[in-house]
Amino acid sequence: MFESIAYAAAPAQHQAEGNPIISFLPIILMVFILYFLMVRPQQKRQRELQKMITELKKGDCVVTAGGIIGTITSVQNDYVVLKVGDGDTKMEVLKSAISGLRTKSE
Repeated sequence: MFESIAYAAAPAQHQAEGNPIISFLPIILMVFILYFLMVRPQQKRQRELQKMITELKKGDCVVTAGGIIGTITSVQNDYVVLKVGDGDTKMEVLKSAISGLRTKSE
């Protein structure tokens, strides 16, 4: 009984071994596509943000990561002093917490 099943099985076929680079080509292409669609734009945004932070000056209107909008009254090494609101309220904010400049039209 088991002999008929064993004889009925097709003989194993060996696939011809090709170039291993061709078999990994789809994975390599996906890595390149992910790099150009995700990593490079993020690096570009990070460089632009870093440049903006280094060029901060007195009088710039900025937005912090927490959503606070203020005008820079002084710039120190690692923080800035912001004037917030209508009164004379001032606060010290790390430069790394600044997420963008606010233009006059906003």
